[in-house]
Amino acid sequence: MKLLITGASGKLGRATIDHLLRQVDAADLILATRSPQTLADYAARGARVVEADFTKPEGLAHAFAGADRMLLISTDALGQREPQHRAAIEAAVSAGVKFIAYTSFPSFGTDDPLSLEHAATEQQLRESGLQWCVLKNFPYADNEIDALREALEAGEIATSTEAGETAFVSRDDCAAVAAAVLTGTGHEGRTYDVTGPELIDATRRAQIFTEVGQQPIAVRHVDDATASQELSAKSGLPLFVALDIVSSVATATRSGVFAVQSDSVERLTGNPATPLRAVLEHARHH
Repeated sequence: MKLLITGASGKLGRATIDHLLRQVDAADLILATRSPQTLADYAARGARVVEADFTKPEGLAHAFAGADRMLLISTDALGQREPQHRAAIEAAVSAGVKFIAYTSFPSFGTDDPLSLEHAATEQQLRESGLQWCVLKNFPYADNEIDALREALEAGEIATSTEAGETAFVSRDDCAAVAAAVLTGTGHEGRTYDVTGPELIDATRRAQIFTEVGQQPIAVRHVDDATASQELSAKSGLPLFVALDIVSSVATATRSGVFAVQSDSVERLTGNPATPLRAVLEHARHH
């Protein structure tokens, strides 16, 4: 059985490959990427590395040829994901792929662009005639590593999430789930919430940051406009972009979109989900 991973050179892609290599031979992997040279280490182990650019659909079916099961990792091209993912799904059909697992995200609501893109891809999968599984990966705990560093510099967390909670999940746990679904059975037509083991609000987040950073971290509650202005000043993003990011995520957090705690990681991988604190402590010591 040949397993295809798209976006294979990204962080989630490489982590998934590493989990797969504990279960299957490298020769059973087809690794699709826009930058084949970045996967030379896996090619040297026997994996087939193919060039695949979702903006060039004419070459995708050839790249996917021979694959039985596919992990479609959502691209980072916000605003362009729907046509890119459609091209990949259509190519998979043409190439004879039988099953696609797709890395999606919790739905913010019908009017949010990010949600609309993922919802469109999920609908394309349902209409493709292929077997499918949707993996709704919750916000990455790994993205809190930079937030911790910034909080330690500032001595505080500025947030507009109010009392909203998030079940932060480690990227490696998401990779382990993807590998388990690709190599396992009984996942057809299923949607899994892939979450961490704890619901974390701003106060708990500050407590974890305080414990890991070994210095007090306070919480400063602000509105979306203030949070957006501070993100824009810090990151260099245009204010309207920062406002869109902050308002989408904060609104979703406040409304409970991320306050879902599932047992998917442990049930599918056999290992308990990694707590946010463990992810941060590992990053601090490596």
